[in-house]
Amino acid sequence: MNTHPTGANHPAEAAHPAEAGAGAGAARYADATRAVRAGLPEPVKNEPTLPGPVFAAHFHLPGEVSGPYTYGRDTNPTWTLLERAIGELEAPGQDGVDTVVFASGMAAVSAVLLSQARTGDTVVLPDDGYQALPLVREQLQEYGIHVRTAPTAEDAQLAALDGARLLWIETPSNPGLDVCDVRRLVAAAHAGGTLVAVDNTLATPLGQRPLELGADFSVASGTKGLTGHGDLLLGYVVCRDPALAAGIRRWRKVVGAIPGPMEAWLAHRSLATIQLRAERQWGNALAVAEALADRSEVTGLRYPGLPSDPSHKTAARQMSGFGSVVSFTLPDRAYAERFMSALRLVEDATSFGGVRSTAERRGRWGGDAVPKGFIRFSAGAEDPGDLVADVLRALDSAGSGG
Repeated sequence: MNTHPTGANHPAEAAHPAEAGAGAGAARYADATRAVRAGLPEPVKNEPTLPGPVFAAHFHLPGEVSGPYTYGRDTNPTWTLLERAIGELEAPGQDGVDTVVFASGMAAVSAVLLSQARTGDTVVLPDDGYQALPLVREQLQEYGIHVRTAPTAEDAQLAALDGARLLWIETPSNPGLDVCDVRRLVAAAHAGGTLVAVDNTLATPLGQRPLELGADFSVASGTKGLTGHGDLLLGYVVCRDPALAAGIRRWRKVVGAIPGPMEAWLAHRSLATIQLRAERQWGNALAVAEALADRSEVTGLRYPGLPSDPSHKTAARQMSGFGSVVSFTLPDRAYAERFMSALRLVEDATSFGGVRSTAERRGRWGGDAVPKGFIRFSAGAEDPGDLVADVLRALDSAGSGG
């Protein structure tokens, strides 16, 4: 079992497909170099490398209104640096990329959908995505927006595109980990005048870059793998079209879904270690998935990094890393709960992408169409041998009745 993937074949070291042969500028650097320097201001003697958070509701503004910072709901210098950093990770070396940060991932999701769709428009959503999407669907329908849904797997959303204003893709899907061909869906959508947004939360910009795959929007919850410490809520939207970006910024201003400066600063600080975290987490996820593949009590095992996974071929064409999340099913609810209780290194908690491994019996929320014994497992940055041993010991304990 390979618990320490290294060398040129490791996803974290591979170039993104659209980055091969990139020229001068940020795109020539590897992900690790880019991450530790992303968004930093020009050096100023006696000033910190990353300035601290700017706490300001208003700024000095004599005379006519001018300059970038006027009022705290509109702009903030701490946001500016973070937005620049995220843009450099999502679309390295590309000009005209605009990033907008939000108070949470759902604020970012809402901003895209509700700034782009109007009464009478049609939006296509996945029917197997994040559990808050059904709530989003209800809200869109209350506004008179038509919603169609289809599964992520086998590019099933293609059949629902006709006449749609916006296609929402979640790949890999959460929690089922199905993958769709983003390039194929984008080509079909754009041919019909449909905008495309990709939820990139699970992959992170190191694992997948939707704008390079042709999407109009890359959207994510920065709460998870992007920042990776489970200590802040954040969301963001990245796009290249100035008009689309202006609509997103206007929405943020109108609804006031802004991040606090401390959260923005913590997020920027955390970005410096994203490559280090992702490399260990992805390796740990693969190690756990390989170990689970040998267990007879485990069914429905999914991890796009496994060559045997149904989504592996598609994922390998468009992803540089396969994420930290593994999903699988144990025989029943009681079995799954015994497994969760027996874990020692893995916290029973929701969310994913953190440096500490977490897992949960996903059915306890009631919002996902999953079996009662379904487990969503998020690999952290622990020693891979220790983590795998903990999982296998907990399975043995669950099988013996606890």
